[in-house]
Amino acid sequence: MYINRQSEKTVEALSKMFGAVLVAGPRQVGKTTMLETLCKDMNYVTLDDPIIRATVDAESNTFFKDNPPPVFVDEIQKAPALFEQIKMLLDKSKKKGQFFMCGSQQFKMMKGVSESLAGRIGLITLLGFSLREIYGIKYDKPFVPTEEFFNERKKETENISYDDVWNAIHQGSMPELCSNRGYDWQMFYSAYVRTYIERDVREITEIGDTVKFTRFMVAAAASTGQLLNLSSLARDVGIAQPTAERWLSVLVSSNIVYLLNPYYNNITKRAVKTPKLYFLDTGLAAYLTKWNTPEVLKNGAMAGAFFETFVISEIIKSYYNKGVLDLPLYFYRDKDMKEIDLIIEDGGLLHPIEIKKHADPSVKDISAFSVLDNIANVDRGSGGVICLYERLMTLKGEDRIIPINML
Repeated sequence: MYINRQSEKTVEALSKMFGAVLVAGPRQVGKTTMLETLCKDMNYVTLDDPIIRATVDAESNTFFKDNPPPVFVDEIQKAPALFEQIKMLLDKSKKKGQFFMCGSQQFKMMKGVSESLAGRIGLITLLGFSLREIYGIKYDKPFVPTEEFFNERKKETENISYDDVWNAIHQGSMPELCSNRGYDWQMFYSAYVRTYIERDVREITEIGDTVKFTRFMVAAAASTGQLLNLSSLARDVGIAQPTAERWLSVLVSSNIVYLLNPYYNNITKRAVKTPKLYFLDTGLAAYLTKWNTPEVLKNGAMAGAFFETFVISEIIKSYYNKGVLDLPLYFYRDKDMKEIDLIIEDGGLLHPIEIKKHADPSVKDISAFSVLDNIANVDRGSGGVICLYERLMTLKGEDRIIPINML
């Protein structure tokens, strides 16, 4: 059964603004399925087909004569020569919504886009299912902890039990797993990791030792929710730090990992300037770190890190699904160890968020928010604690207790 994606409206809007639309994202998150649904009356061609790919390599200028637009081209990164052909056709026709493309190797595609299609293409990043999509919530605005957001959001909510939350965190957001509850979780992610390394990673960079790269992924997953420490990752795996840096860029470029940047300006000289690392699919991170059941995960040493990772991923999805690529998301930590898990910049205001896996938040949880009041030329907006409490309610002033079903 097809589950509607919140990105669908964004793709349709972009197709009215641009001649081409590109959907990027990690492997198996539903890019092809979504575009097949939206482009069902168009020509379709996949560059996974080696015969078609060989034809493109030999004569790229005839490809769109055989597959005239409007057309949906899958795995577009396998034939970067087509970007120049698309540019020529769009410059000639000036029509909107002529080319729909997707692929899982964002680095190759972005290079082609920046060189050939700047100003002619609408871009969107698709990740796995969000909680909104799983529960059929149609509300699709990016998360920001304001009264306006919550007044709209609470018109359409679903009760999500404590166990359901941990099942979702452990299972992950891959559509195939979410749609087929009987699938073997370990077998799925084992095949996913193998396919990702053999098909995507080897095409991106020269990685001779796939065993060490897998160990690098495991070490990164064990660091989710923590400040990035490249020297520690390199040491754990037994590789040089420049290699660790290159391998991390592969994980980031393929949307396996997200680096959340710190908030600082010239005034906040005591703020750390190292990003925090988050896996974008908690199921993959749980598989890599061998938390094999939801029960073991929720009672384990990494439960807080996984809950925080899940919340950050859900908020990122709410922005990506609306076509926001430059995310207004940060965190704060200074040398006095004062920390704010997430800061959302919106309308000139900084909205502070604390993320706690417990269900009994207190004013103590938001004590660090006051650091924003002491930064010159910064205005603090409403914030709150995202946690496992069941109801949205005021904690102090404009700061709220925010249940996870309000994301």
